Amino acid sequence: MANIKSQIKRNRQNEQARLRNKAVKSSLKTAIRKFREAAATGDVETAGALMREASRKLDKAASKGVIHANQAANRKSSIAKQFIALGS
Repeated sequence: MANIKSQIKRNRQNEQARLRNKAVKSSLKTAIRKFREAAATGDVETAGALMREASRKLDKAASKGVIHANQAANRKSSIAKQFIALGS
């Protein structure tokens, strides 16, 4: 355990950030999973809505620095490709 006052505060801030980032990542995984499940059933309309929601969450996570911008772009590309394949 740290003895320095500033380090105690830094540890507390790091823990709060870790929990916040964990919640955002979990929410991302859930959104992407829901889209993939809708795509697997062949429900185009629901899949479209879920894809937009997942893309929005990915962009938000990238802008907040929870995930890297390129990772967000790759995941969005992946779900968009899956959605396009669903339509044809």
